Amino acid sequence: MKRSGVLNRHLAGALAELGHGDGVLVCDAGMPIPPGPRVVDLAFRAGVPSFAEVLDGLLAELVVEGATAARETDAANPAAARLLAGRFPELELVAHERLKALSSGARLVVRTGEARPYANVLLRCGVFF
Repeated sequence: MKRSGVLNRHLAGALAELGHGDGVLVCDAGMPIPPGPRVVDLAFRAGVPSFAEVLDGLLAELVVEGATAARETDAANPAAARLLAGRFPELELVAHERLKALSSGARLVVRTGEARPYANVLLRCGVFF
């Protein structure tokens, strides 16, 4: 058994398969999930686990070279906007409809139990060297 880090076997396995440039969508419970990407659904109850908990857990495991979120997040969910701005100083902002379109190219979707709108970010994997 793993000692620390991501303990969910489906998520740990999916993370191990990611490579440079792969997309990982971390999303709230309401985000439409496109057909195609592998999905690890962590949602248990409304708000559990939170977007922040899952995002921080993933950032501890992944090298991320870029991130994209919806421009509407700032008005609709200021807490999520502050979280994202703090984690990604060069966060790319696009229209929410564009984020949904981009998510179809993600390799992995990690659905949280977050029940506040626009708690979504598309991560682009980097390399550790």
